[in-house]
Amino acid sequence: MLAQVLPLELVMAVTCPYCNRNPISESSGGWVRKNGQFKRKSDGVVVHRFLCSCKKSFSEATSDPWYRQKKRHLNFQVVQELASGRSQRKTAYVLKINKNTVVRKFILLGARSHATLLENNRNLSNLIHNVEFDEMETSEHSKMKPLSIHLAIESKSRRILNFKVSSMPCKGNLANKSVLKYGPRLDERPVQRLQFFEELRPFVSEHATFKSDMNPHYPKALKKVFPNSQHVQTKGRRGRNSGFGELKMGGWDPIFTFNHTAAMHRENINRLIRQTWSTTKKKERLAYHLGLYALFHNQEIITGRTKKALAHQGEFSMQFCL
Repeated sequence: MLAQVLPLELVMAVTCPYCNRNPISESSGGWVRKNGQFKRKSDGVVVHRFLCSCKKSFSEATSDPWYRQKKRHLNFQVVQELASGRSQRKTAYVLKINKNTVVRKFILLGARSHATLLENNRNLSNLIHNVEFDEMETSEHSKMKPLSIHLAIESKSRRILNFKVSSMPCKGNLANKSVLKYGPRLDERPVQRLQFFEELRPFVSEHATFKSDMNPHYPKALKKVFPNSQHVQTKGRRGRNSGFGELKMGGWDPIFTFNHTAAMHRENINRLIRQTWSTTKKKERLAYHLGLYALFHNQEIITGRTKKALAHQGEFSMQFCL
């Protein structure tokens, strides 16, 4: 058998992605061996190739989620632009690339951003004891199709802990017009609110202090997930007449950390800026954008680290495949 003739250093501990054959399997006669290497053009990394006894060849990059990305060196810049108030078209114009390239990178990176955010928070050395949370409101396609964004922030540090996007019925003067034009709209907030709190459990202390406004739905949902926590509710105040509605007018704000971070979302996520044509067309894409901003906010804005320092530490660069 060929696997017995091959030198031991050529028989690799790699599983074939096509037949899932394990290396050095004498009983089935299977083998996986080295088959050269190549230098990846996009970033200059040397990638090893392998040959399987099923006659298929593959490389170390075949199973990589960033497989076939030709401009991965621009990933960080795309995220940086999208997390700094740029639209997708403006990002493509600034970076001198096709807008479809920006869209593909946005979808690929954004689809993994929420899971990465939760994983990073689970890897924190200490449990979090002070949390501020509330909801932001925006819309998809039209003001008659509103969306709610549940957002949780760590007090003092302003670290974004979690977020959830859910649809909600239209209210106010447009409620009747919304029903006539689009039909009854599903309210996903109760279910998403519980899931939102459930995802906080691995890295938030069960005795943590939660701060929010006087929303009557918060206490019941919070006590289901964090029965031993302390919930402090404060009466909300009117937002500013111009600019960011999350920034409150006058006096001391007990949930200032949340309101300030929510205002930063309005400023830095183009589709959340009020009175703009960069409106969210799909709820899922808003979640992608929120995830990318959350990672950029936690690892770049509140820490003050530069791209060069992050590249040396390997955290941000690994997540966005720089």
